[in-house]
Amino acid sequence: MTAPEDGLLIRPSDRIFVAGHRGMAGSAICRALQRKGYGHILTATRQELDLEDGGAVRAWFEANRPEVVVLAAAKVGGIHANDTYPADFLLQNLKIQNNVIESAWRSGTRRLMFLGSSCIYPRECAQPIKEEYLLTGPLEPTNEWYAIAKIAGIKLCQALRIQHGFDAISLMPTNLYGPGDNYHPVNSHVMAAMIRRFHEANMSGITSVTCWGTGTPLREFLHADDLGEACVFALEHCNPDNDNPVQHFNVGTGVDQTIRELAEVVAQTVGYSGEILWDPSKPDGTPKKQLDVRRLADLGWSAKIELRQGVADAYKHLQISGSRA
Repeated sequence: MTAPEDGLLIRPSDRIFVAGHRGMAGSAICRALQRKGYGHILTATRQELDLEDGGAVRAWFEANRPEVVVLAAAKVGGIHANDTYPADFLLQNLKIQNNVIESAWRSGTRRLMFLGSSCIYPRECAQPIKEEYLLTGPLEPTNEWYAIAKIAGIKLCQALRIQHGFDAISLMPTNLYGPGDNYHPVNSHVMAAMIRRFHEANMSGITSVTCWGTGTPLREFLHADDLGEACVFALEHCNPDNDNPVQHFNVGTGVDQTIRELAEVVAQTVGYSGEILWDPSKPDGTPKKQLDVRRLADLGWSAKIELRQGVADAYKHLQISGSRA
């Protein structure tokens, strides 16, 4: 691949397809691309293009021929959703990513970015988690089906790079939150679930809120707009060495906190002053998950949005949108 004269790996004139543009990650990536002056962004709603339909995806790529593809579309959810619908999480994600990645390669896309998740790493993993720890131990059982699909996506990108020289890279973000999050009462991730529950408790005058688990697991949280900036930066600058077995990049803040501490931040943000209780009969998930983000930092990118600022921003968007699910 020949880079533009300014050394960037994508160009302002590129037609960039963001798959999953309505989701939290995809919409943040679109905003970041627009802020950087990329004006030829291609999108398609689920009604316009079913990414699980291989024939439809191939036809769309043949008709539109994007030079750059960002694959942010996925079936996502929290512990309950992953534990309840394992076949859906594995099968649907495999279909989406296989269809998009293969169609992009076959139709002549120049550069592709695949978004994974930090859940790809083993449950009992040395901390902070380095990219090379992938496939070194058993996965967390409550989300292994989603993780296996994402690992397959990373390896498909790597295999196409090795065998066919296809310029595909992968980013593994930590737990995301922010505008566009899913606030479903059962199927949401921990941050959105807490914001909704504390908000509703505050509005209803409920004197106590019970959260899942013990509150002791450590988690790292990344604002969606920080992820958007990281994705544009990686599209412009990240070019893995084909001889390096590590072909993906962690994306996060490098800072974690307990779920109990997160609950306190959320409660304070929404103005809830009642009691916070914990239900240890519910699963905690992985005990600690903190990414080593030095690989991307060494190239010049780091997160900018501090947790309290980010939670306040997420809550503001929830109030503006009136999201209920």
